[in-house]
Amino acid sequence: MNNNKKIISSAKRTLSREINSIKNLTTAFNSNFCKVVNLIYDTKGKVVITGVGKSAHIGNKISATLTSTGTPSYFIHATEASHGDLGSIKKDDCVIAISNSGETSELNNIIQFTRRFNIKLISITSNSKSTLHKNSTVSILYKKPIEACPLNLAPTSSTSMSMIIGDCIAIALLELRGFKSTEFKSLHPGGNIGKDLKYLKEIMHIGKELPLAKMEEKMSKALLTMTKKSFGCIGVINNKNHIVGIITDGDLRRKLNSKFFEKKAFEIMTKNPTLANKEMLVGEAINLMNTKKITSLFICDRKKPLGIVHIHDLLRLTS
Repeated sequence: MNNNKKIISSAKRTLSREINSIKNLTTAFNSNFCKVVNLIYDTKGKVVITGVGKSAHIGNKISATLTSTGTPSYFIHATEASHGDLGSIKKDDCVIAISNSGETSELNNIIQFTRRFNIKLISITSNSKSTLHKNSTVSILYKKPIEACPLNLAPTSSTSMSMIIGDCIAIALLELRGFKSTEFKSLHPGGNIGKDLKYLKEIMHIGKELPLAKMEEKMSKALLTMTKKSFGCIGVINNKNHIVGIITDGDLRRKLNSKFFEKKAFEIMTKNPTLANKEMLVGEAINLMNTKKITSLFICDRKKPLGIVHIHDLLRLTS
């Protein structure tokens, strides 16, 4: 039990130190940060990320994030760069080097290479007096943090800061490029992200599966259709085949009485139901249904029903 207290205390202390370090990042978002984003935005080639040790892992992640959000990128380990990988860096590329100290010796060959061939070098470091900073085209400087490690040695806070800077660069570029969900989908065809980016038209129930009743239809008949279709609701349509209302399980419970079955659908329905269009994404539909607290959603074209989805359809897809 005493160990548990120590473990929780350690975790909270680590969290507190990293949060404090991250809060200090606001000073890094200045004119130099803007220069970095604009430099990458104007780069005709690819963004090459490099680093050593923990910074290399962070660099790999940043590179993957950039590529998946519309900025072509790849990672080169600084050590491997000295053994032939420098040849993959082209004159139209730019290089981002990550080093907390800015004095990582393995980066020297990359620094010399970029200077020799006039390749733009961006650094992410906490040391304004470092070799890396002094030889960069532009540098993002962050305040040197206290590492969460009690010895202030193991890269923890500093790697978190570098990763967040990378994320901020990637998202700023995404927004500058006007990167759309359709482009994101093309780069994420698998996994939950790809599923969230499916269109409702790809998964909706159509044709005879639609639970629909005419306005003048008696509830005795409408209830049978509602039960048979199993969506927990029925759409009410007028003579133009437009959805004008919806009847849900909740409406049935609230309005059930001895005369219920003789009433007509329009007398029971809730007017102006929430509707979706076929181009809505699954992720958007889930948010809409959660916000509106509804379990089924009709997909329409100018109020004419094309399909329907149940929240379970969407959750099964993204789970």
